[in-house]
Amino acid sequence: MTTFQPVSVARLYRVIANQIKDKIRGGSYRSGERLPAERELAEMLQVSRPSVREALIALEIEGWVDVRVGSGVYVTGPESRLRLNENNAPGAPLLLDVGAADLLQARLLVEPHCAELAARHATDAQLQAMEEATLALPGSEQPSKHNDRLHLLIAEACGNVALASTVQHLWTLSENSAIFNKLNQHFVYGEVWEVAHNEHLPLLRALKKRQPAAARRAMRDHLLGISSRLGLDASEDKNM
Repeated sequence: MTTFQPVSVARLYRVIANQIKDKIRGGSYRSGERLPAERELAEMLQVSRPSVREALIALEIEGWVDVRVGSGVYVTGPESRLRLNENNAPGAPLLLDVGAADLLQARLLVEPHCAELAARHATDAQLQAMEEATLALPGSEQPSKHNDRLHLLIAEACGNVALASTVQHLWTLSENSAIFNKLNQHFVYGEVWEVAHNEHLPLLRALKKRQPAAARRAMRDHLLGISSRLGLDASEDKNM
């Protein structure tokens, strides 16, 4: 009887991470040693820097490296991986399957259209709630709470239950993505939230003025801004 092996399509960042991991295992990079910079790794592997960044974050989550923003990426010792295994239940997934760039690319396909529809269909009460979420973000101790609320309110106001559910699902995936959370931990801080707030303002303005095209454009610009701040590429072709 002819049998086939299961086929899986490896994500690019996983392929990169595995290559770096093999180099560490083989002794090319030893504990405490700094890896080449993102740009150099990208040139060596002939891939984009955003893909390298996702790979390095994945390796940090798995305990292979320590990402020190402003200093570099350093190889950790076996004890780091041992601690990671001890802190995770046997067989528990690390939630690495959904990459941050994939999530942002999906959001770019959906959320600008939701903003466009919301500019047409949002009720006055919904617009008021959006304004409250927008204005509550600056100086808040929980800026992500107000940011999340704004995006989900816009999705709810689009008038399409399927689209709103899709956005909710993408946000749930983001919350459960180890890579996305680690990127936020490293690169999202007070000043970054100020930039995000300044991107929200033209979006809110377009929604309140019932300008669908402007709302769509503002949401797209905001999501591209997020992608840039995280050092990712959410464009259609992320593998080049």
